[in-house]
Amino acid sequence: MSADQVGVGVIGAGFVADLHLTAFHEVRDARVVAIAAPSERRLALAKQHGIAETYASYHDLLARPDVDVVTLAMPNDLHARICIDAARSGKHVICEKPLAMTLKQADAMIEACRENGVLLMYAEQLCFAPKYVRAKTLVDEGAIGRLFLMKQSEKHFGPHSPWFWDVERSGGGVVLDMGCHAFQFFRWVAGARRVASVQATMATLVHADKTAGEDHAFVILTFDDGTLAQCETSWAKRGGMDDRAELYGSDGLVVADLLMGSSLLTYSERGYGYAVEKATLTSGWSFTMFEETWNYGFPQEMAHFIDSVRSGRKPLVTGEDGRAVLEIVYAAYASAGQQRVIYLPFEADVAKPIDLWKSGA
Repeated sequence: MSADQVGVGVIGAGFVADLHLTAFHEVRDARVVAIAAPSERRLALAKQHGIAETYASYHDLLARPDVDVVTLAMPNDLHARICIDAARSGKHVICEKPLAMTLKQADAMIEACRENGVLLMYAEQLCFAPKYVRAKTLVDEGAIGRLFLMKQSEKHFGPHSPWFWDVERSGGGVVLDMGCHAFQFFRWVAGARRVASVQATMATLVHADKTAGEDHAFVILTFDDGTLAQCETSWAKRGGMDDRAELYGSDGLVVADLLMGSSLLTYSERGYGYAVEKATLTSGWSFTMFEETWNYGFPQEMAHFIDSVRSGRKPLVTGEDGRAVLEIVYAAYASAGQQRVIYLPFEADVAKPIDLWKSGA
């Protein structure tokens, strides 16, 4: 590692860790120096990406003086503890979605990073995906007039990592897995507008044998100026991934499909991909993405944070943004449980978001 590169440690060895490692290959000012994960999958991942050092314990990684930044790519129930430990070790933190299992944990993570003078980026890559960046630019330039409706949907046949089926580890179902992408996308495009209320419908339609979590949901956000946002998110949709946004204004509209126009129509009996979990999602007909990590904005996201660390400027997507998204997630589960609109601000003392749906509280 050259003296002017930022040292990165990856904590986790699953699907998202693989994506982050692939993205960092394209970030000239950063170098991944180590991977930490209890699973021996870290060894294969390190070999695949040319990483010399691996650790079973993340504490050993945090002890390295050449690690400036850590990226957290492990199950949701571990985010808060490892983020706080990393901050106390003086490491800047990239935390995958969702930020935490509870709002109290989110607050503790934000405070730990603030107290220790390190940056915390909430890793929402849709804010860096080229098509979505262009769509927001068109809105900001006034190309479609006054924005009044946003739609975003992400749909496929199940989570990329098996642990997400277990709501004790994940905290919820498809809303927590993928709906959080839509919520931050809406907040980012909306700019200064504030989410005023949330209404949601959830169901477990296909995967009740695997999870207590919802596998299909509709969520409607109303902003304080009346702007509407509609999220449809699904683990029940066969035929590969869909990821699409629509922005409607008084003078036009823009539609951005992250897969169509940059993919190959593919049929595979076995499935394909660089991770076992991904292969299971790509059997049958699907869209094979060209330069997938770039089209989804992962290298741009990592490069942006490395620049933030070097310059001391706060990242585009902060821990506070992650907390705001988690508040919307909470409101969505409460809305589905109580079958009514939930007004923000909203807090609830539960162990995990899905409890608000299951209990009806």
